[in-house]
Amino acid sequence: MAMSMASAEGEPMMDINTTPLIDVMLVLLIMFIITIPIQTHAVKLDLPQDQPNQQPPPIDPVKNKVVIMPNRAVLWNGTPVDMVTLRQYLDLTQTINPVPELHLQPDPNAPYEVVDEVLAVTKRAHVEKMGFVGNEAYANF
Repeated sequence: MAMSMASAEGEPMMDINTTPLIDVMLVLLIMFIITIPIQTHAVKLDLPQDQPNQQPPPIDPVKNKVVIMPNRAVLWNGTPVDMVTLRQYLDLTQTINPVPELHLQPDPNAPYEVVDEVLAVTKRAHVEKMGFVGNEAYANF
């Protein structure tokens, strides 16, 4: 503990002793940490149920076609799918040997956000054999 002596002229000491202040702050900090409730994080997952009569996904071993409609619908070989199902189908196609081609055909009036989302899903699925179908219609533009 540091102490300073008053000068020889008898002047009062002008330094504030901050040690008690720091002690009080540390006690308050410890009390605050103790009173914080423990956070429990839970991730709720709906796992798929095994159904005995479930049909296998409609995956063509040669080529599969993804069509994006103007009403934001995504079709896999003519069947409407959501992005999760599309990712599952793409993951299944990557396990087939040889890997089937993926033909992507966005409608000219399809929203760009949906096309971008489908492209992101195909990139995350590591699809390498992919082509755009219908671009020849825009060659004169």
